[in-house]
Amino acid sequence: MDEAMLPVKRDVRRAFDRAARTYDEAAVLQREVCARLLDHLDPMRLEPRRAVDLGCGTGHAFDRLAARFPGACLVGLDIAPAMLARARERSPWWRRLLGSRRPALVCADAERLPLASGCLDLVFSNLALQWCDPERAFAESARVLGTGGLLLFSTFGPDTLKELRAAFAEADGSPHVNHFADMHDLGDALVHAGFADPVMDMERITLEYDTALAVARDLKAIGAVNSLPSRARGLPGRERWRRMSAAYERFRRNGLLPATWEVVYGHAWKVPSRKRADGRHVVDFAPRSPR
Repeated sequence: MDEAMLPVKRDVRRAFDRAARTYDEAAVLQREVCARLLDHLDPMRLEPRRAVDLGCGTGHAFDRLAARFPGACLVGLDIAPAMLARARERSPWWRRLLGSRRPALVCADAERLPLASGCLDLVFSNLALQWCDPERAFAESARVLGTGGLLLFSTFGPDTLKELRAAFAEADGSPHVNHFADMHDLGDALVHAGFADPVMDMERITLEYDTALAVARDLKAIGAVNSLPSRARGLPGRERWRRMSAAYERFRRNGLLPATWEVVYGHAWKVPSRKRADGRHVVDFAPRSPR
């Protein structure tokens, strides 16, 4: 992906650090998508020994992953130290005394995983990869997964926050909403990274608000702020905000303003690859046997 379309990682980390204490209360959509993503595991026969929650945030998925895979060693990885501090609070001392296994927590970038090659059986990632270059993140996931390992993820597609994007475009023409990769491009990137049998799915979820300000406050509370390198610095001026709010009013229906989220779900399996003399990788595809 073009570097100009990618969020600035330093700014992403800062935004999520600032949002760590407000995240859980505001992350209604993130919890719902996490539940739906975990449901994708139902038809799969998988008993991972080691798994990572990539972009774990405050650790919302830890309990459900541990319940589903009680024998797995779980790693929670996130770019924001303050998010990991909140995740650590999910394992109180009394649970540790009772023998509950606490996930290991690692502060790192999904594009540069400090994990050994082939050490994992499952990479799980809920609504985190939109802050990354998909090709780099998929390549790293492929590297740390052993043969037969699974990558399961959710992310956002291009229609996400389309109303807010259109309102700001009418107000000043500057980019205020991050770019999101298309589902088909993500599928291609999975194959290029060495995954087989990629399965992609998409749905749109609409949240409703009283005002444009309420939309902006929710986004700030979960750390989902504009991190593009070309964004305007500083707070929006009062006149620009007035124009944006007026433009957003065109979308009001039944007394409320919609905020659309295009949610993309994907999973794919790590397969052996062969490398040709010219450096290209050859990946064999075969149908999976019926369960």
